[in-house]
Amino acid sequence: MRVISLAAALFALWLLLSGHTTAFLVVSGLAAAVLIAALGTTLGYADDEGHPIDLLGRGLVYWPWLIKEIVASGLAVAAIIVHPRLPISPRLVRLKTSQHGPVGMVTYANSITLTPGTITVEVNRLDRELLVHALTRAAADGLAAGDMDRRVTAMEQARP
Repeated sequence: MRVISLAAALFALWLLLSGHTTAFLVVSGLAAAVLIAALGTTLGYADDEGHPIDLLGRGLVYWPWLIKEIVASGLAVAAIIVHPRLPISPRLVRLKTSQHGPVGMVTYANSITLTPGTITVEVNRLDRELLVHALTRAAADGLAAGDMDRRVTAMEQARP
């Protein structure tokens, strides 16, 4: 199942990026996607960590929420930039994480970094802790509230 879903994802990405619809190129793209997926399984990069297909269902719930957060944070950072006094209060904060596996921790760290005004500086897997730079106190407080952490953990716990 993992090889089929990886091949389908690679083929869909190829179609999206190439824009070619001639029969020869479509068949060639499909063959390349299947070959790469099979090779990925053989070489070990298409495992449950490299291609976590089991998280797709919960991901479809999490990703729209994340996009909303990215847009809201982007607007907040834009407002700070155009404000004449540039009201920033940068800080480093340590956040405990509730994720148990590497995919969950990486998803949480990357979600923070994708959100304007925050960036994950360090990931400590042993202590399950992130060091995050926040542009404002509000951004730091928002992360400390733990909504993103809870949502990522709920997505991660969808795994069997």
